[in-house]
Amino acid sequence: MAIAPKQLVVLGDSGVHGWGDRERGGWCERLRLDWMGTPKGPVVYGLGVRGDGLERVAARWEQEWTCRGELRRKTPDGVILSIGLNDSARVGRPDGRPQLNLDGYSFGMGQLLDEIKSQTSVLVLGLTPVDEHVMPFADCLWYSNQEVAAYERALGEVCQEVDVPFLALHESMRAQSEWLSWIEPDGIHLNASGHHWIHQQLVQWDALLGWAGLEPLANVCVS
Repeated sequence: MAIAPKQLVVLGDSGVHGWGDRERGGWCERLRLDWMGTPKGPVVYGLGVRGDGLERVAARWEQEWTCRGELRRKTPDGVILSIGLNDSARVGRPDGRPQLNLDGYSFGMGQLLDEIKSQTSVLVLGLTPVDEHVMPFADCLWYSNQEVAAYERALGEVCQEVDVPFLALHESMRAQSEWLSWIEPDGIHLNASGHHWIHQQLVQWDALLGWAGLEPLANVCVS
Protein backbone atom coordinates (compact mmCIF):
# COMPACT_ATOMS: atom_id res chain seq x y z
CA MET A 1 0.00 0.00 0.00
CA ALA A 2 1.34 3.43 -0.96
CA ILE A 3 2.15 5.72 1.95
CA ALA A 4 0.30 9.03 1.82
CA PRO A 5 2.57 12.09 1.70
CA LYS A 6 2.86 14.31 4.73
CA GLN A 7 0.63 17.37 4.81
CA LEU A 8 1.90 20.81 5.77
CA VAL A 9 -0.44 23.72 6.50
CA VAL A 10 1.13 27.18 6.26
CA LEU A 11 -0.77 29.89 8.15
CA GLY A 12 -0.14 33.60 8.09
CA ASP A 13 -0.65 36.87 6.26
CA SER A 14 0.03 38.26 2.78
CA GLY A 15 3.57 36.91 2.88
CA VAL A 16 2.22 33.36 2.97
CA HIS A 17 -0.33 34.31 0.31
CA GLY A 18 2.57 35.37 -1.91
CA TRP A 19 1.52 38.96 -2.49
CA GLY A 20 4.12 40.83 -4.53
CA ASP A 21 5.63 37.80 -6.29
CA ARG A 22 4.32 38.03 -9.84
CA GLU A 23 6.71 35.37 -11.09
CA ARG A 24 6.06 32.30 -8.93
CA GLY A 25 3.38 33.25 -6.41
CA GLY A 26 5.49 33.64 -3.27
CA TRP A 27 7.82 31.57 -1.09
CA CYS A 28 5.06 29.22 0.04
CA GLU A 29 3.96 28.48 -3.53
CA ARG A 30 7.59 27.99 -4.55
CA LEU A 31 7.99 25.43 -1.77
CA ARG A 32 4.75 23.70 -2.81
CA LEU A 33 5.98 23.40 -6.39
CA ASP A 34 9.38 22.12 -5.29
CA TRP A 35 7.86 19.38 -3.19
CA MET A 36 5.28 18.44 -5.84
CA GLY A 37 8.19 17.33 -8.00
CA THR A 38 10.01 15.55 -5.19
CA PRO A 39 9.42 11.86 -4.43
CA LYS A 40 7.78 11.65 -1.00
CA GLY A 41 7.55 15.44 -0.87
CA PRO A 42 4.90 16.76 1.55
CA VAL A 43 1.69 18.36 0.29
CA VAL A 44 1.66 22.08 1.10
CA TYR A 45 -1.49 24.07 1.86
CA GLY A 46 -0.69 27.80 1.76
CA LEU A 47 -3.42 29.48 3.82
CA GLY A 48 -2.30 33.09 4.08
CA VAL A 49 -4.80 35.94 4.35
CA ARG A 50 -3.82 39.54 3.64
CA GLY A 51 -3.85 41.73 6.73
CA ASP A 52 -4.01 38.89 9.23
CA GLY A 53 -2.24 39.14 12.55
CA LEU A 54 -2.00 36.87 15.54
CA GLU A 55 -5.59 37.26 16.74
CA ARG A 56 -7.13 36.39 13.37
CA VAL A 57 -4.87 33.40 12.80
CA ALA A 58 -5.57 32.18 16.34
CA ALA A 59 -9.30 32.37 15.58
CA ARG A 60 -9.11 30.34 12.37
CA TRP A 61 -6.18 27.95 12.61
CA GLU A 62 -8.04 24.80 13.58
CA GLN A 63 -11.02 25.43 11.30
CA GLU A 64 -8.67 25.71 8.35
CA TRP A 65 -8.17 21.95 8.25
CA THR A 66 -11.30 20.57 9.91
CA CYS A 67 -13.39 21.88 6.99
CA ARG A 68 -11.17 20.59 4.16
CA GLY A 69 -11.77 17.27 2.45
CA GLU A 70 -8.29 15.74 2.58
CA LEU A 71 -7.74 16.95 6.13
CA ARG A 72 -11.24 16.67 7.56
CA ARG A 73 -10.69 13.31 9.20
CA LYS A 74 -7.03 13.75 10.13
CA THR A 75 -4.79 16.38 11.64
CA PRO A 76 -2.08 17.69 9.29
CA ASP A 77 1.40 16.41 9.98
CA GLY A 78 2.80 19.89 10.45
CA VAL A 79 2.10 23.62 10.56
CA ILE A 80 4.26 26.60 9.68
CA LEU A 81 3.27 29.90 11.27
CA SER A 82 4.30 33.22 9.74
CA ILE A 83 2.62 36.09 11.60
CA GLY A 84 3.57 39.23 13.45
CA LEU A 85 4.45 41.89 10.90
CA ASN A 86 0.93 43.33 10.89
CA ASP A 87 0.78 43.21 14.69
CA SER A 88 3.88 45.43 14.91
CA ALA A 89 2.40 48.31 12.88
CA ARG A 90 1.48 51.51 14.71
CA VAL A 91 -1.85 53.14 13.92
CA GLY A 92 -2.25 56.74 12.82
CA ARG A 93 1.25 58.05 13.49
CA PRO A 94 4.80 56.72 14.04
CA ASP A 95 4.32 56.69 17.82
CA GLY A 96 0.69 55.55 17.76
CA ARG A 97 -0.61 52.42 19.43
CA PRO A 98 0.50 49.11 17.89
CA GLN A 99 -2.17 46.92 16.36
CA LEU A 100 -1.23 44.38 19.06
CA ASN A 101 1.17 45.41 21.80
CA LEU A 102 4.37 43.45 22.31
CA ASP A 103 3.31 41.84 25.60
CA GLY A 104 0.01 40.74 24.10
CA TYR A 105 1.81 39.37 21.06
CA SER A 106 4.25 37.36 23.17
CA PHE A 107 1.51 35.98 25.41
CA GLY A 108 -0.80 35.14 22.51
CA MET A 109 1.94 33.42 20.52
CA GLY A 110 2.80 31.28 23.52
CA GLN A 111 -0.81 30.20 23.87
CA LEU A 112 -1.21 29.53 20.15
CA LEU A 113 1.97 27.48 19.92
CA ASP A 114 0.97 25.40 22.93
CA GLU A 115 -2.43 24.72 21.33
CA ILE A 116 -1.00 23.69 17.98
CA LYS A 117 1.78 21.62 19.58
CA SER A 118 -0.84 19.60 21.40
CA GLN A 119 -2.13 18.41 18.01
CA THR A 120 0.76 18.41 15.55
CA SER A 121 4.29 19.61 14.79
CA VAL A 122 4.76 23.36 14.39
CA LEU A 123 7.55 25.52 12.98
CA VAL A 124 7.74 29.32 13.00
CA LEU A 125 9.18 31.89 10.59
CA GLY A 126 10.51 35.26 11.65
CA LEU A 127 9.55 38.66 10.25
CA THR A 128 10.74 40.49 7.16
CA PRO A 129 12.13 44.05 6.98
CA VAL A 130 10.17 47.08 5.82
CA ASP A 131 11.03 50.23 3.89
CA GLU A 132 10.38 52.97 6.43
CA HIS A 133 10.88 55.76 3.90
CA VAL A 134 7.51 55.14 2.25
CA MET A 135 5.39 54.96 5.40
CA PRO A 136 2.57 55.17 6.21
CA PHE A 137 1.12 52.09 4.58
CA ALA A 138 -2.48 52.55 3.40
CA ASP A 139 -2.30 56.13 4.76
CA CYS A 140 -2.65 54.96 8.35
CA LEU A 141 -0.17 52.24 9.40
CA TRP A 142 3.42 52.97 10.34
CA TYR A 143 5.83 50.04 10.15
CA SER A 144 9.41 50.37 11.38
CA ASN A 145 12.37 48.02 11.45
CA GLN A 146 12.94 48.80 15.12
CA GLU A 147 9.46 47.52 15.96
CA VAL A 148 9.71 44.56 13.59
CA ALA A 149 13.01 43.53 15.17
CA ALA A 150 11.50 43.76 18.66
CA TYR A 151 8.55 41.57 17.68
CA GLU A 152 10.81 39.04 16.02
CA ARG A 153 13.03 38.86 19.13
CA ALA A 154 9.95 38.27 21.27
CA LEU A 155 8.79 35.60 18.83
CA GLY A 156 12.14 33.84 18.98
CA GLU A 157 12.10 33.89 22.78
CA VAL A 158 8.62 32.36 22.90
CA CYS A 159 9.64 29.63 20.45
CA GLN A 160 12.65 28.82 22.60
CA GLU A 161 10.50 28.62 25.72
CA VAL A 162 8.03 26.21 24.16
CA ASP A 163 10.70 24.28 22.21
CA VAL A 164 9.48 25.09 18.70
CA PRO A 165 11.85 25.44 15.69
CA PHE A 166 12.28 29.10 14.71
CA LEU A 167 13.86 30.63 11.60
CA ALA A 168 14.86 34.27 12.13
CA LEU A 169 14.70 36.40 8.98
CA HIS A 170 14.83 40.11 9.81
CA GLU A 171 18.50 40.64 10.60
CA SER A 172 19.82 38.18 8.03
CA MET A 173 17.72 39.72 5.26
CA ARG A 174 18.82 43.24 6.15
CA ALA A 175 22.41 42.05 6.07
CA GLN A 176 22.04 41.54 2.31
CA SER A 177 23.24 44.60 0.39
CA GLU A 178 20.27 44.58 -1.98
CA TRP A 179 17.50 43.97 0.58
CA LEU A 180 15.68 47.26 -0.06
CA SER A 181 15.30 46.31 -3.72
CA TRP A 182 13.40 43.19 -2.61
CA ILE A 183 10.51 45.23 -1.18
CA GLU A 184 7.49 46.43 -3.13
CA PRO A 185 6.83 50.20 -3.45
CA ASP A 186 4.25 49.93 -0.64
CA GLY A 187 7.11 49.34 1.81
CA ILE A 188 6.00 46.06 3.40
CA HIS A 189 5.40 43.37 0.79
CA LEU A 190 8.25 41.46 -0.80
CA ASN A 191 8.65 41.25 -4.56
CA ALA A 192 9.71 38.11 -6.44
CA SER A 193 13.35 38.55 -5.40
CA GLY A 194 12.39 38.82 -1.72
CA HIS A 195 10.19 35.73 -1.89
CA HIS A 196 13.00 33.92 -3.69
CA TRP A 197 15.41 34.76 -0.85
CA ILE A 198 13.02 33.37 1.78
CA HIS A 199 12.46 30.26 -0.32
CA GLN A 200 16.23 29.73 -0.39
CA GLN A 201 16.34 29.84 3.40
CA LEU A 202 13.49 27.34 3.69
CA VAL A 203 14.97 24.72 1.39
CA GLN A 204 18.11 24.71 3.54
CA TRP A 205 16.38 24.89 6.96
CA ASP A 206 17.38 21.78 8.89
CA ALA A 207 14.27 21.79 11.09
CA LEU A 208 11.90 21.84 8.11
CA LEU A 209 13.88 19.30 6.12
CA GLY A 210 14.12 17.02 9.13
CA TRP A 211 10.36 17.19 9.60
CA ALA A 212 9.81 16.50 5.89
CA GLY A 213 12.35 13.69 5.77
CA LEU A 214 14.12 15.37 2.83
CA GLU A 215 17.62 16.48 1.92
CA PRO A 216 18.48 20.10 1.05
CA LEU A 217 17.76 20.93 -2.58
CA ALA A 218 20.87 20.77 -4.74
CA ASN A 219 22.35 23.82 -6.44
CA VAL A 220 20.63 26.35 -4.20
CA CYS A 221 22.52 29.56 -3.45
CA VAL A 222 21.74 30.95 0.00
CA SER A 223 23.74 34.17 -0.19
